[in-house]
Amino acid sequence: MSSEATASGIRVRAVYNAPVEHSSDDELGEPGVFPFTRGIYPTMYRERLWTMRQYSGFGSAEATNERFKFLISQGQTGLSVAFDLPTQLGYDSDSEQAEGEVGRVGVPISTIANMQDLVRDIGLANVSTSMTINATAVIMFAMYVSVGDIQRVPLNKLRGTTQNDILKEYIARNTYIFPPEQSLRLATDLIEFCAQKMPSWHPISISGYHIRESGATAIQELAYAFANAKEYVRACIQRGLDVDWFAPHLSFFFASHNDFIEEIAKFRAARRIWAHIMREEFHAQNPESLKLRFHTQTSGETLTAQQPVNNIVRVTLQALAAVLGGTQSLHTNSMDEALSLPTEEAVKVALRTQQIIAYESGVTHTADPLGGSYYLESLTGDLEKAALSEIEVVDKIGGSVKAIQKGYIQAQIRESAFKQQMDVEDGRKKTVGVNILKDPNPYRIKIQRINASLVRKQISAVKAFKKRRSKSRVDRRLRQLETALSGKENVIPLIIAAVREHATTGEVSDIVREAYGEFHPKTII
Repeated sequence: MSSEATASGIRVRAVYNAPVEHSSDDELGEPGVFPFTRGIYPTMYRERLWTMRQYSGFGSAEATNERFKFLISQGQTGLSVAFDLPTQLGYDSDSEQAEGEVGRVGVPISTIANMQDLVRDIGLANVSTSMTINATAVIMFAMYVSVGDIQRVPLNKLRGTTQNDILKEYIARNTYIFPPEQSLRLATDLIEFCAQKMPSWHPISISGYHIRESGATAIQELAYAFANAKEYVRACIQRGLDVDWFAPHLSFFFASHNDFIEEIAKFRAARRIWAHIMREEFHAQNPESLKLRFHTQTSGETLTAQQPVNNIVRVTLQALAAVLGGTQSLHTNSMDEALSLPTEEAVKVALRTQQIIAYESGVTHTADPLGGSYYLESLTGDLEKAALSEIEVVDKIGGSVKAIQKGYIQAQIRESAFKQQMDVEDGRKKTVGVNILKDPNPYRIKIQRINASLVRKQISAVKAFKKRRSKSRVDRRLRQLETALSGKENVIPLIIAAVREHATTGEVSDIVREAYGEFHPKTII
């Protein structure tokens, strides 16, 4: 990678002088005013800090609950749930398909009892919860609102986010189950349900993060996230929903990588792109429909197993870029995540990184602190122009669903990922501890390991749960859901009714599998 270009390949001048391209007064504007380049609120963090939301989940619901309580005691201001692979793929912990994966990369949630244990002694009326879940998002959502009902928290008081962005699964993450069109129907059902009944819940978090972590550039991250977003908006409009009724509930999720100024510019460009898309393509009138609300996570892909303490510095730069870029919510990765799930000590340091930025750096004193920088404004415009050009390519293919089916987006990311890896291996992209400044003496740190007894206990609990309930009542609810899946009725109330009757994640998923089938992508050469 040339030292005269950003990480995305945008050429960088030796010095930037006024006047700056792409930064007219109309496009720069004021914070809180269209096109929101400088932030979606007039005073940004002077009025309210971003939500500090550490992503957590491992072993069992009880173990994850203890981690949540620890983080809350250390000043975390929102929950973020990582689910294990069986839960993400619609299998119960006692399924043969789940063997060896229960609790490994997240928390296993097979039953409403698991969800109760996950948030035990945490009042859902007083906390916002983000759930990184996609193919089974509607099921995890149903379990969460059912636990809210047990806690006597009404739907309109629950706060949080379901990721529910199934399109990026086909592009980058691959935890899909059902075909794209049917998956899009379920995602739209959840958007409609929340817009109607849950004003403080974001039913979807449209993710550039996983696209970026798969090897995309910052330009591709923006372009493909917004191409997917346009598909969701179109699906809702085709459903007959008014854009200004549901659009204020949409949210986004972006990565923050190491190219400090480019990342800040990316977030500013993102707000501008979204504001123009919503006003000019979808004719939204409500200013709230034009505001890009987003969560940021620092980059796991940039963390190194070599010299892992160096990751604290990387995460600090990435977190600061997110804050200077105006994020609404932030997760900071832990230094040990290139080696394992984070230990309690490592996650505390990660949280403290956010808190030091918030309380000691001074960057929260004013909105858009770097606004007006010649380089930043030029780069914001360059990223906007490049992302819009790639969005136009996807539009010409027929939108992101068709581009995914043709393999276009996947191929573009694969090519970018290969180039980035070759840049590391050839030394063009310098990574401290990996291809420069190596240390012959490995730095040893404590590794988080999943206790096998937690897994055995979880599997036994799921089996016992199934024996205690009324199977006939469960089957009746599942048959009602099966009928609705073949029609146009919003299925969210029926899924909620099924899990309240103690249907499991795997059982609800199997009903949808029967109705929609499973998606198996064509091999793309």
